[in-house]
Amino acid sequence: MIAKFRLSFSVVFSAGAGYLLAPGTFSGSVFAALVIGGFLVVGASNAFNQVIERNRDALMDRTKNRPVPAGRMSVLEAMITASIMMLVGLGILYQINPLTAAFGAFSIFIYTLVYTPLKAKTPLAVFVGAIPGAIPFMLGWVAATNDFDIEPGTLFAIQFMWQFPHFWAIAWLAYDDYAKAGYFLLPTRKRDNSSALQTVVYTIWMMFVSIIPVFGFTGQLQLSWVAAALIFALGFYILIKALKLKRNMDMLSARALMIASIMYLPLVQIIYVVDKWI
Repeated sequence: MIAKFRLSFSVVFSAGAGYLLAPGTFSGSVFAALVIGGFLVVGASNAFNQVIERNRDALMDRTKNRPVPAGRMSVLEAMITASIMMLVGLGILYQINPLTAAFGAFSIFIYTLVYTPLKAKTPLAVFVGAIPGAIPFMLGWVAATNDFDIEPGTLFAIQFMWQFPHFWAIAWLAYDDYAKAGYFLLPTRKRDNSSALQTVVYTIWMMFVSIIPVFGFTGQLQLSWVAAALIFALGFYILIKALKLKRNMDMLSARALMIASIMYLPLVQIIYVVDKWI
């Protein structure tokens, strides 16, 4: 699917969690608009990405069967589809409030026109890609409040830091496949001790950033000590997996870290939401 349904769903889940964390009265219409508009914006970004990377995608086993590189959809068809999703998605987000639409448009711009071309040039692309990747969690808060302050900034930071152990685990696993297309996205461009060490370091940062609200200086975004302990324990589990990758330097450890990281973010978001409402 050109919109990458599973990725789009995970993004929408994050946005929904951010909305539920925000103060104010729940609005079913705003929530629905956030879900639909967010899905279309992410789908548009993914579709534009597939058009730009179609030649490189055709070289990799993990992407060669996507609609554009596989030839099931022409470049023109993909561009039309992506453009329609973008315009409709941003239009729906604008109906929520202009700031939400602005962040949606910013995420498309960074992902499509900065991150995508940068991937083939430097591992720093991962840091750039983490910016649009971190917007969904905070976007829900912005949709509910029409404001950007320390609360959505903190939600942004949580999802931003999570992406490094998550994506570097994927980059470790898919290293050979990425290399076919000229992508070297591990911190040192290699499966080496330094890349594994940086994964450990960023996992530690992720653990602490994820519990910042427990210290009481993130405005209306709050977290109980019980919830913080649960989140910290989840982070410690990720850290164990990252340390095993550094020790073993093998595919099995990288896969374990990737799977654990996939589970981590939605569990953290669920804990935040439950902690607010109980």
